[in-house]
Amino acid sequence: MLKIAFDKIYAHPLPEGHRFPMLKYELIPEQLLYEGSITTENLFIPEICEKEIILLTHDAQYYQQLIDQTLSASEQRKIGFPQSPALTQRELMITRGTIDCCYYALENSVAMNIAGGTHHAFAERGEGFCLLNDMATAANYLLHKNILKKILIIDLDVHQGNGTAKLMEKEDRVFTFSMHGQHNYPFHKEQSDLDIGLKDGTDGKTYLNILRETLPRLINEVKPDFVFYLSGVDILETDKFGKLKVTLNECKQRDEFVFQTLQHNKIPVAVSMGGGYSADIKIIVEAHCNTFRLAKEIFD
Repeated sequence: MLKIAFDKIYAHPLPEGHRFPMLKYELIPEQLLYEGSITTENLFIPEICEKEIILLTHDAQYYQQLIDQTLSASEQRKIGFPQSPALTQRELMITRGTIDCCYYALENSVAMNIAGGTHHAFAERGEGFCLLNDMATAANYLLHKNILKKILIIDLDVHQGNGTAKLMEKEDRVFTFSMHGQHNYPFHKEQSDLDIGLKDGTDGKTYLNILRETLPRLINEVKPDFVFYLSGVDILETDKFGKLKVTLNECKQRDEFVFQTLQHNKIPVAVSMGGGYSADIKIIVEAHCNTFRLAKEIFD
């Protein structure tokens, strides 16, 4: 059974003026439940991630700042959210949710986190709406437990996974692949194991051709026993910040290709949603829901 990490705290830890980016985390499961794509049995609520797990990836001083609510005004501006106990709790739940998804994926081939994909978080700081790096933390934890041997992170958000690249730069057991807008945030790029920077205005046909040429080769070369997939939908032509020209259907084809490739190679995958900033919330929700529908269709 497809298992999906979710709790309503994902959607409501922020003041009213910051609420819109979080609304999708409530609307996605509501839509999937309404249309019958999932039932409540598919959903699970993560616990708070334990301190010792977080400290496998993040600095103790930074963790304590999040707990004690002592981030400076400058540090909060870089993150993009005002600090609050609820926001820290949300990030700890998201991180635990991605770890739990790994266990479910090892059993059922795929599992998904309604949130996550917080790839701009570094060891000692947060950036770009990310406080803790869920995929890097989950990867380090599972390697620490000797559950996995070789991990591939497929980051297809329109923004480079700079925090993930930096956190994993000395970890040979994790291969980081980021395909993103070359001239988009973050403007200082870290070095992933493989970065593919796309020009502004790249269309969906070009995007899909590059992905179809790249991913099978990476699978063959890296030989991962597990994949993290960051399925951001900010690649859409309707996205306010994306700068690419990928249609809703082409975004769906992207997810379909990734899932079919992993299913064909019998590689389990934990999926986190990443970004999506179209002005029309319905487009964001539909694009993300396509990812869930395809995962259920292909892996069930």
